[in-house]
Amino acid sequence: MARYTGPTTRISRRFGVPIFGATKAFEKRNFPPGQHGPKLRRKLSEYAVGLNEKQKLRYTYGLLERQFRRTFEAAKRERGVTGTRFLQLLETRLDSVVYLLGFAKSRAAARQFVNHGHIRVNGRKVDIASYAVKAGDEIEVKNAPGSRQVATRFLEENRARNVPGWLTLNAEAFKAVVNRLPNRDEMEPGINEQIIVEFYSRF
Repeated sequence: MARYTGPTTRISRRFGVPIFGATKAFEKRNFPPGQHGPKLRRKLSEYAVGLNEKQKLRYTYGLLERQFRRTFEAAKRERGVTGTRFLQLLETRLDSVVYLLGFAKSRAAARQFVNHGHIRVNGRKVDIASYAVKAGDEIEVKNAPGSRQVATRFLEENRARNVPGWLTLNAEAFKAVVNRLPNRDEMEPGINEQIIVEFYSRF
């Protein structure tokens, strides 16, 4: 199971955004880590800009480089705009969809929720976090007290979170339907995917 398990607040501080969710530590020290963090204003090279953008997106989805790069290569082989298709492949991972629906507080928690067998797709158990959902798929929390108790807690905590338009959630039934693939404006707004495409094209 490929995932990032290192420090989170330090990574968020490096990029200046709460990648893993807002924390008190980040709110108090929202500048780069290190002795000279508050004064760090150096000009980055083109390579460094591309690397930072790639790393920011990779950490957002909690993937290791090998799996992240494999997803990018898959996007390159498909029709359409590579950058947009890349984001779609990341966003339609089952763990990401479970997070977007509010069944988990973070993508990491959603990945664990899926891996522990709490999610069904079209009536069948799917415990692979990288499973790619498709238009028309029905996603459901397993009809078991433990599974639905956890989902209920997070649905209440995430009530203010807006479910994107490409998904339809029936919170009372613990079910959702994938209406279509997400549009670009429904995915990570703080990412410049074209920079990532250009970065990988160097190799």
